[in-house]
Amino acid sequence: MFAEWAPYRLDFRFLARTSRDSMRVKDTYFIRLIDDDNNRIGYGECALFKGLSKEDSPLYESELSRFCKNPELEKMNSSIRFGFESALCDMGALESNDFTRGEAGIPINGLIWMGDKHTMLQRIDEKLKSGFHILKLKIGGIDFGQELELLAYIRGRYSADELQLRLDANGSFNADDALGRLETLSKYAVHSIEQPIKPMQWEAMSRICRESPIPIALDEELIGVHSQREVSEILSTLSPQYIILKPSLCGGFSGADCWIDEAEKLGIGWWATSALESNIGLEAIARWLVRRCGTANLELPQGLGTGQLYHNNTASPLELRGDRLFYHPEKKRMIPELEWQR
Repeated sequence: MFAEWAPYRLDFRFLARTSRDSMRVKDTYFIRLIDDDNNRIGYGECALFKGLSKEDSPLYESELSRFCKNPELEKMNSSIRFGFESALCDMGALESNDFTRGEAGIPINGLIWMGDKHTMLQRIDEKLKSGFHILKLKIGGIDFGQELELLAYIRGRYSADELQLRLDANGSFNADDALGRLETLSKYAVHSIEQPIKPMQWEAMSRICRESPIPIALDEELIGVHSQREVSEILSTLSPQYIILKPSLCGGFSGADCWIDEAEKLGIGWWATSALESNIGLEAIARWLVRRCGTANLELPQGLGTGQLYHNNTASPLELRGDRLFYHPEKKRMIPELEWQR
C-alpha cells in the first residue's frame, strides 16, 4: 500500500464573505491510498482552511509528503488526519445503511452567506423556496442594524414554529457588548448562535454561556484542541449549550468522536458541519455521521450544505433534495485529473 497527495483549487460561485475574510477560491488537498495487492483505492481530503487551521504553514505540503511515506495517524495534524481517516474508510467496502442505499437523507440547515442587505434577502428567499425549514445566517460582516432588519424580515413572514434560525457570529462581537447584542437578537426567536466572541476568552465566554438569552454554540473554540484533558476542561469550564464539529479542524473523525463523547456526558448538544470541503470531504463527513448515529438518530440538523458552493466541485453521489442531503447509489464519484505527488 502507498499514499499520494495532490493540490486542488476550488472556485466559489460568488464572493464568500465572513466577518473574518472574503474568498474567491479555496485551496485543498486530496489523498489517494492505493493497495495494489488487493486492487483497492481510497480517496480522502486534507481540507486545510488557510487562516483558521492551526496547521496552516509553508511546511504543509512537506508534512503531506512525510505522512504519505510514513502514515502515523497519531502524529498527524487535524486536516491531514481527516484526509487519511477518510481515505482509509473509503478504501473499504461501502457500508450498507439507509443513507448509502438512498432511502433516507441527513437533515441540514440552509446557509446564508454574508452580503449586502439586498443580496442576503435574495439568498434567504431562495433557500425558503427550496424547502429549507432551518436557516443559518452568518452575521457580523455588515451593519448590525441592517442585520436586525433581515431578521425582522424573516420573522415577519415566518414564525419560530415554521422556521428555525441559527446565527454564526464568527467571533465578531466584543466581549464587553456581546450580552447586550444577544439580548437584542433574542427578540427574533433565535435557536442558537455560534461563537459570539473570539476564542480563548474563557472568563468572558463562560459568563456569556451562563447569561445569554440565546443558547451558545462553540465553534472556533474547538480548533487545535485534541487531548481528552483539554476537551473535558473546555466543556466543563465554559458549559455551552452546543458544540459545532468540523472534523478537519478538530482532530479528524477520532477527534470529533472525543468531543461528542465528552459533550454527551455533560448533556451538551452537538451537530457537525463542513469546513468548505469539496464533495470528497463532504461525503466522508456524511458517511461518518450515519455510521456513528444512523439517520434516524441525528437529533439536530447538520451543517453539510457546501456541495453547491463551487464551480468546479468534484462529481459526487451526494445530492440535495429540499432540506436533506441524500446519497444516490447510482451516481458515480469523478476525480479530476491531478498531479499526484509523494
